[in-house]
Amino acid sequence: MLRNYSNSRTLGDNIKLGTLTAFTAGTINIASLLIFLSFTSNVTGHYAVFAAEISKGNWSQVAVVGCWIALFFLGSFTANASVINLNKKSKYFAHAVPLVLEILCLLSVGLYGQYFYQKTMEEAQVLVAVMLFATGLQNGLTASISNFLVKTTHLTGTTTDLGILMSMFTHKKYRKNPELIARAKLLSSIMFAYVLGAVFSGLVYYSLEFRVFYIISLCLLVVIGYDFYKINIRHFKTNYRYAKIYKKPNMMAYLYDKIHGIPEVPTISATQKRNGNSKLVLDEKMI
Repeated sequence: MLRNYSNSRTLGDNIKLGTLTAFTAGTINIASLLIFLSFTSNVTGHYAVFAAEISKGNWSQVAVVGCWIALFFLGSFTANASVINLNKKSKYFAHAVPLVLEILCLLSVGLYGQYFYQKTMEEAQVLVAVMLFATGLQNGLTASISNFLVKTTHLTGTTTDLGILMSMFTHKKYRKNPELIARAKLLSSIMFAYVLGAVFSGLVYYSLEFRVFYIISLCLLVVIGYDFYKINIRHFKTNYRYAKIYKKPNMMAYLYDKIHGIPEVPTISATQKRNGNSKLVLDEKMI
């Protein structure tokens, strides 16, 4: 989900990433609406409030809402900066950093809300700001690594694009276009996951309250952990094969042998070596 980047991503990568992050976005948005009476997964409405407060001359509220918009912007900026600047070290690490920051933000909101929240206006404004930064991180990350195909914190663009695709599918030639079909599947899965997350949040909030943010953090940990598992298992097997082919023992190969047993490796005959026709032969168990 995280390790592939831009055009190297498959439809499956984008659907996995889109559905899980859209679910968390829907959960965050409804939780913030129920707790703070404010949406935090997008800033469309905040721009309207920002303009309205300017027209009224209510400068304290202008500053607060302007701060919220700036923090969403900063979250998106931070996510993409991580992707483009840390990619040389590790694509997975570069893509995981924004999600780790988002988890820390959500955990801080959950912990503060559960143990310290006094329901003051100032506290609510700060917690909303933290959540907007978190969703900015998520939206910036998903858009950046998917070449702007996946945006999961709001459904305005998703609904518009899906409506356009549905109108195109009224023509037979478009219904047979695999790229358009794949795009429709992706958008539909994001929309469904977002609504599911919103419904889930509405159902569990009254019993869990601020603890709902722990569940959201767990969903994001699944995104990070899935790719960590896949990458390390692949690396584990690669090191094992490298050691067997080139006869250079390493710790990965030792551990692999301890877990799976040592397979019999066909040897190369002396005649083959003299004739210079030696070929690498892999046992069927190793393939």
